[in-house]
Amino acid sequence: MSNLINSDMRVGFTGTHKGMTTEQEVTVTNLFAFRPAEFHHGDCIGCDTEAHALAFLAGIRIIGHPPDNPKSRSFCTFDEIREEKPYLERNHDIVDETDILIACPEGTKEVMRSGTWATVRYAEKIGKTILLIYPSGRIFKCSPGFGRRSQ
Repeated sequence: MSNLINSDMRVGFTGTHKGMTTEQEVTVTNLFAFRPAEFHHGDCIGCDTEAHALAFLAGIRIIGHPPDNPKSRSFCTFDEIREEKPYLERNHDIVDETDILIACPEGTKEVMRSGTWATVRYAEKIGKTILLIYPSGRIFKCSPGFGRRSQ
C-alpha cells in the first residue's frame, strides 16, 4: 500500500452517506498509516464522518469542504474549512485541490444518480488517480488514462 499514498500527497475523499463497511474502514486506516499531508472531505454524515475520525486518529491535517445544505452535514472540526457550496461544486473542489481521490462506494457497480460516483467520474475526466475501495475492502486503482473499464 505504500506505493498508493505517501506523505507528500493531498488526499480527497468521497463516499456514501450510509457509511463504510468494516472492510472499507480497515483499508482506509491502512492507507492513512502512510500519513498523507492533507485529507479533504465533504463534511457529510456517513463515510465522510467515519474517514474524518480515522484521519484525526492518524494525525493527518484535515480540510473540510462543507455543503451549503445543512441537512446531511456532519459539522466536523477541521484544521481548515472552505466556503459552503452546493454538493456538485464542492465535490469538484475536493478533486481539484487534491492529488488522489479515495472513493468508498456502497457497491461495486457504478450508479448514475450518486454523488460518490459523480465525483469519481469527474476525477477520471480531469485525469486524477482514484483508489476505489469496494465494500469488501479491495482496492482498485484507476490511473489517469487507463479508466475503470478493465475491472
